[in-house]
Amino acid sequence: MKAIGFKSSLPIEEKDSFIEFETAKPIPGAHDLLVKIDAISVNPVDFKIRQSAAKDTVLETPKIIGWDAVGIVQAVGEKVTLFEVGDPVYYAGDLTKQGSNAEFQIVDERIVGNKPTSLTNAEAAVIPLTGLTAWEILFDRIRINPEKDKGKSILIIGGAGGVGSIAIQLSKKIAGLTVIATASRPETIKWCKQQGADFVVDHKDLVASVREAGFQHVDFILDFVDTNAYWDIMAELIKPQGHIASITGSAEPVVLNKLKGKSVSFSWELMYTRSMFQTEDMIEQHHILNKIADLLDEGVLKTTLKETYKGLSAENLKKAHQLLESGKTIGKIAIKY
Repeated sequence: MKAIGFKSSLPIEEKDSFIEFETAKPIPGAHDLLVKIDAISVNPVDFKIRQSAAKDTVLETPKIIGWDAVGIVQAVGEKVTLFEVGDPVYYAGDLTKQGSNAEFQIVDERIVGNKPTSLTNAEAAVIPLTGLTAWEILFDRIRINPEKDKGKSILIIGGAGGVGSIAIQLSKKIAGLTVIATASRPETIKWCKQQGADFVVDHKDLVASVREAGFQHVDFILDFVDTNAYWDIMAELIKPQGHIASITGSAEPVVLNKLKGKSVSFSWELMYTRSMFQTEDMIEQHHILNKIADLLDEGVLKTTLKETYKGLSAENLKKAHQLLESGKTIGKIAIKY
């Protein structure tokens, strides 16, 4: 099969930052599906791993990355019960396995959902990673209860990005929250409002912007940009007994003591935790993806697709990574095979 990968962590502009090559079609294990991929999406995790997985070395076999895909089930493992050959599926994959930048991929059935029927493959391909991340951070980490928490305020730092875009929709449409999202350019402000944000504030002076919008403090804060850079700001803006959650990681330890006086909770969210550790509730990702697919088919949620490139090629992946690395991406980018 054809695949795109890399042997060294090179700047994206360099010729061999991605290379096309042929490799053996993978064989599914007991709980695996073999999927013929039709469309993929790119995410910040893609370029972060490309930049770090082969630093100061040359891999013998190219590493295949990519963690969003839509395709058709071609074969199933002996213990598979959730899907059959021919089923259209979508998923975000597993960091410990080969990625989706290839013609075929194996993926554990427990982290796969039925593709939304109303969306094109490109429209569906941009949903899994960001949809799972946003759902888990809202409902598994903060444990927002739509009945109990309806009308409370949530600040989403990084509203126009891939996760921010779907998090705005889930916060508004499913959780019933008052949504404040950060954006600073006219096009990102417009995008956040299209996703359902009630207020759009400027991240360059966030405390003042939130307060000008009428909020002295907010009930919940989601950080999709930089935990350390926004830590003092989040500690200032969060309500007593509120909850902050982040997906961005931290190069330096965060100063949790700053949250003590307000009895504020803090959570990390990593969408890959369930698959990496084979947790007992790993199948929850199958259920979440199916719930999101239903919401998309019902028109409650909408795709966050902004750009589509045609064809599985090193050149298209380079273009997509370059745009992501610029930090100016709005919504999501798909590559249709």
